[in-house]
Amino acid sequence: MRLFSRRKPATPATTPDLTKDQIKRATRTRKVFSLLTSIFLLITTVFLILVEIGGTHKSGAIRNWFFLKLDLSHIVPTSVPNFALINTIAQTIGLHDFYQVGLWGFCEGYKGVGVTYCSKPETLYWFNPVQILKNELLSGAVITLPTDINDILDLIKIASQVMFGLFLTSNVLSFVLAFITPLSVFSRWASFAIAILVFLNALFCTTASIIATVMFVIFRNVIGSVQELNLSAQIGTKMFAFMWVASAFSIFAWLIQTGLCCCCASRRDVRTGRKRGSEKAYGMDGATGGVVGREGVAAEGDRDRVPEKPARRRFRSSKGT
Repeated sequence: MRLFSRRKPATPATTPDLTKDQIKRATRTRKVFSLLTSIFLLITTVFLILVEIGGTHKSGAIRNWFFLKLDLSHIVPTSVPNFALINTIAQTIGLHDFYQVGLWGFCEGYKGVGVTYCSKPETLYWFNPVQILKNELLSGAVITLPTDINDILDLIKIASQVMFGLFLTSNVLSFVLAFITPLSVFSRWASFAIAILVFLNALFCTTASIIATVMFVIFRNVIGSVQELNLSAQIGTKMFAFMWVASAFSIFAWLIQTGLCCCCASRRDVRTGRKRGSEKAYGMDGATGGVVGREGVAAEGDRDRVPEKPARRRFRSSKGT
């Protein structure tokens, strides 16, 4: 009778004991993209700061950064006799030539002189042209604004306050996340959690930009459609460029961070053997194709190779011999 020994189960190949330098080199691509995400978030922060400080001071380039510029310098149409004289009189009753709207307040001034005054920064500020013009007029002076402007004041208040909160939240999130995103190089779970925050940041910034664009474009069109008064409004191209550049870079940061959830090996992946990362990180033995471990000994073959089956050993029974 022949007896056969039980075959030992094949042991899975183990990942070579890599050094810290090898792990860092294997995850260098992931590190580059995480740092790129941080740079994009810092750019978002810078441009959101420009949006925040626009129209808060009457000197320097800041005074020319605004969402909307309301022009009252020709409030009386040219078809009215002595319109130039009447416009001059309009200044004497307290009206300024223009009013500029920022995130924290407004600025006012005269043509040929520039901005002469900016309001004190106010949290959750919203531009109320009716209230501002009433406060600007001297005692006893009255000016009637179109009813269309009065009808959208409530909408302007809500939209302005939501826009203010979203811009401020996105600014803080962008700054904090710029220093947190490099942690995604260690684990995919960290990348996933950070990606959620980066997505919320992009959502807040882009939503605020959309609200500002829609609100001030509608405001400009309503003012320009008035026939009784020769009012005009101008969109601030610099301010709009600032907020949309910030939105674009926040979206780029989110796309890259989302990609890190499934692409590029993390340090945890390399340690556990789930992914190898960059092959340049491994010292390859040209003769055997092994990977040099911590002691400098080449591990034969690839880690995924299944070990060869051990040869069967036959034993004969002592009976009958």
